[in-house]
Amino acid sequence: MGNVNLPTPVVIAAGVFVFAGGYLTGAVTGWDSPDRTSATVSSYDGGSHRLCLHGDAVSELDGAKGDTICGQWRRVEGSAVPAEGDTFRFVSSLHKGQSGSADDRITIFGEVAD
Repeated sequence: MGNVNLPTPVVIAAGVFVFAGGYLTGAVTGWDSPDRTSATVSSYDGGSHRLCLHGDAVSELDGAKGDTICGQWRRVEGSAVPAEGDTFRFVSSLHKGQSGSADDRITIFGEVAD
C-alpha cells in the first residue's frame, strides 16, 4: 500500500462531514433529556431537606400524589433556600423500593425561579 496525499480542503471537508453526521445521528437516536417542570413550593424542611411542590404539571410526574410531589431536595451549593409560595423549577426522579411503593424514594433536583 502506498501513501495517499489529499489536499487540505478535502481533509477539512471530510472532517466536517463526519462530525456533522455524528452530531445528527446523536440528536436523532440519543437519549431524551428530562423536561424541567415549574411548580409552587408548599413546604420545605431544612433539617431533612424534604421539599413538597404542587401544581398542575406535577400530577403527570412519577411518584406524585394528585398535584403534589414530595421528596429529597438535591441542590447546587449556594442555591437559594425555597420558601412556601416560591416558584420552583425542577426535575424529579423516582427510585423504586424493593418492598413496594412504601419505600420508593423521590429525588428533586432544582432551584427557586427568579
